[in-house]
Amino acid sequence: MGLRIARRKFQIDSLKRLPYKYLSALPLAIALLGALEFRSFAPQAAIAQEEENQEQEEQEEEEQEEEEQFPPNPLEIDESDPLFPQLIIDRPLSPQERRVLATALDELRVQAEQELAAGNPAGAFEILNRELRLRRVLGVEEEVDSLSRVGEIAWRENQTTETRLITERLQQIEQEVQAETPPDFDLLLRIAQAYQTMRAIDPAVTLYDQILIRARQQGDAATEQDTLTALGELHLAWFDYTSAAVAYQELLTLARARGDRPREVEYLQQLAYIYQENNQPEEAIAAQEELVSVYQGRQEYALIPPLKIAIADSFRALNRPDRAATNYQEAFAVARSGQQYAYASEALQKLADLYRSLDRPDDALVVYQLLIDVEQQSYNSYGIMQAYDEIGQLQLERGNTNQAIAAFRRGLELARQLSYRESYFTQQIEAASQPPAQGNPEPAQPN
Repeated sequence: MGLRIARRKFQIDSLKRLPYKYLSALPLAIALLGALEFRSFAPQAAIAQEEENQEQEEQEEEEQEEEEQFPPNPLEIDESDPLFPQLIIDRPLSPQERRVLATALDELRVQAEQELAAGNPAGAFEILNRELRLRRVLGVEEEVDSLSRVGEIAWRENQTTETRLITERLQQIEQEVQAETPPDFDLLLRIAQAYQTMRAIDPAVTLYDQILIRARQQGDAATEQDTLTALGELHLAWFDYTSAAVAYQELLTLARARGDRPREVEYLQQLAYIYQENNQPEEAIAAQEELVSVYQGRQEYALIPPLKIAIADSFRALNRPDRAATNYQEAFAVARSGQQYAYASEALQKLADLYRSLDRPDDALVVYQLLIDVEQQSYNSYGIMQAYDEIGQLQLERGNTNQAIAAFRRGLELARQLSYRESYFTQQIEAASQPPAQGNPEPAQPN
């Protein structure tokens, strides 16, 4: 525009320098200049207008594509909904109005449940989203509870988009509550619980940690315990055993401080499980031995054998065969006295395997004989057959062919009774019966 004005000025100045006799033609010259200027400007204006129209069309197309790709949030309030309260002035709903709306929303909830039961999740969540939009009118507490309920359904039904939208809405509410002075920690706890029901671990853990700090500052032991329990469950659900152990260790400390023996046992059990799963045998042994002491004091002997077996397994993992053997033996003794033959059998099988790994075949044979006795008491023919197989294999390793054949024959008798593995024991007997000069082939592998 500035260039065009300068050009006009130059043209007029040029006219001013014309001789007087030509000034009579000045109006015509000015008209011609204007026409020329218009002719030069008109195409540019048309081009500019065309470009502007094209940009506007492109923008509208982009907005349409964005709307198709990111449709409106179905959780945003829709005031055109027939159930949305139409108030002449801005005021809270009366108790009667709240009851009417709540009843209508409960009916929507029932309809959604029916759609889910009929195998129509799309229709169900369309109704549930409408319910959630309208629940917002009843207040944030009502909305959070409904978001938690619907969020759990969405997670269970593998509705990822719905789960994400509900999580985002909960985070929006959380931000609003956090901005208050002071924040409503009761409401924050409900939001954290909603996150937990939807398995949204990161926002749940972050919020629970904040609630835990505040509970300790306030001396709120009940909230502290509930929050630690929630954190422990969350971490366990996501196999974060290290963080779960921290939570349950703190819970154990609290239980001991208040003399809550049942809770102490519960937390020790959780810690023993966590340490086992996290491959921490030393920590697992410590928790399990505490449990054994508790059960002995309460004369709950039936709970001891599986713990003793687990302790022995941990000692074996730590390359402490002496301690492992002792605990297997104790597990067997307690289990047998309580006629818990399954645990007695398991302890003996693991003890025999330990002795064989230590190259103590005589001790292993003694254990296998005890195992046969236990299996006979429980009428476990399959277990007896397996024990004779192990004895036969062990005798072959020692070069005691006759004893091996005798054991395999006893195993064959039981195999025939069970109609199971007959050919295997027959092959073992035939292989062991071959004369030494012909060489003994490799024994058949157990099926």
